[in-house]
Amino acid sequence: MSTVIPVILCGGSGTRLWPLSRAGFPKQFLCLTGNNSLFQQATLRLSALATPGTNTQPPLVVCNEEHRFLAQEQLRETGLANARFLLEPLGRNTAPALTLAALAAMQDGTDPVLVVTPADQTITDEDAFKTALQTAIAQAQAGHIAILGVTPDRPETGYGYIRTESPSPSNNALPVQQFVEKPDLPTAQSYLAQGGYFWNAGMFVLKASVWLKALSHFRPDIASACQAAWAAQASDGPFVRPGKDLFAAVPSESVDYAVMERCPGQAEFPICMVPLAAGWNDLGAWDAVWSALPKDGHGNALVGDVISTGSHNNLVHASGRLVALVGVSNLVVVETADAVLVSSQERSQDVKLIVAELNKSQREEHNLHRKVHRPWGWYDSIDQGGRFKVKRILVNPKASLSLQKHHHRAEHWIVVSGTAEITNGEQVLLLSENQSTYIPLGAVHRLVNPGNIPLEIVEVQSGSYLGEDDIVRLQDTYGRAPATH
Repeated sequence: MSTVIPVILCGGSGTRLWPLSRAGFPKQFLCLTGNNSLFQQATLRLSALATPGTNTQPPLVVCNEEHRFLAQEQLRETGLANARFLLEPLGRNTAPALTLAALAAMQDGTDPVLVVTPADQTITDEDAFKTALQTAIAQAQAGHIAILGVTPDRPETGYGYIRTESPSPSNNALPVQQFVEKPDLPTAQSYLAQGGYFWNAGMFVLKASVWLKALSHFRPDIASACQAAWAAQASDGPFVRPGKDLFAAVPSESVDYAVMERCPGQAEFPICMVPLAAGWNDLGAWDAVWSALPKDGHGNALVGDVISTGSHNNLVHASGRLVALVGVSNLVVVETADAVLVSSQERSQDVKLIVAELNKSQREEHNLHRKVHRPWGWYDSIDQGGRFKVKRILVNPKASLSLQKHHHRAEHWIVVSGTAEITNGEQVLLLSENQSTYIPLGAVHRLVNPGNIPLEIVEVQSGSYLGEDDIVRLQDTYGRAPATH
């Protein structure tokens, strides 16, 4: 029986899907199609690979340190709570990420097949996807590198292509002749006319040892740097952290540039492509989201509270307020609590330029939503002025905030629902609905939900400085730094 380990590459910031996607809550954690996030969809797809002849292990999730609790909570919601999380202290692209996964997979002395996928794609035909992956797994068991190539249905200029030796996908696995970069439109049209060209979906299947051997052959600098960082790892429950300073020294490179594009023609590293016709979409920009969503009779994809009259072929995503369209076409309109995007569909790829400007101006809208998720629940900053800020705070059952104090602000807490256990200096209070308390400036305090239902409070802060970095953590259940938001 062969052992298969799904590997979910969960990095990336999804800047072209701003304002829904933010650095602190990126694209892969959004529910853009269906009821699950893209990350949840990817994990559920791969968990369905188990067959009588396959021992499918819990997934390895490679993600940013900052997103660890978000990823863990989303997996808990799907019932897949036994994943291991390999935490990158900073992004180093997909080649180092896969190397961490391969080293983790071989840590027990086995050499499993790795089924590797990005966390931010959609598939509409699950059966076709599973069939293609089973073919790829069989190739990987024979020592090959198997990459999934999407059968193109249009001359797409936003994807890299894979060229095979056959103009049609008549075989289950086709030898790869060449990887080609994103083409211009005439070149993409010629690829479609010739046949034998497939979109590179960034999904591949291979043994862990094959990846490490190929990386050591083509990019020994990346291989040795990753091994050094892995040797300095530290574990905290399901979280595994490579050595931070050593990982920072790893060269940043993609899987394709580091290894895949060098394999064609190399007998030592046979590479094949398995055709995939399963309704694949990488949702790379808002125009791709429009194409993946159901439409009304006028070609509009409408999500949320939207009224449209005399308008055609628009994408509208309303998060909280009514959005009304009158007599417009081919627009992208995305509304969130703190930002509204309006773009032509043709320029939707350029949303990343807005994010770059926000980053340059050090505006918080590039990083976080108004509603911010934390390992204990979430808070929503609903109003603020010169010396005050008002938040809604929800604490999950049995969860607690850190024991902390503030140098520059006092806080008033009002319990809206649930039960709050509050440490306030030397006092420990138990408050229920409609009761309140006051936390003086500098007082050591903690908020705990001892109950079995969510606790919701309203917090009113007042003081000379109300930034999220005015926190001195004295004890923390989640291993966060002593002074960080």
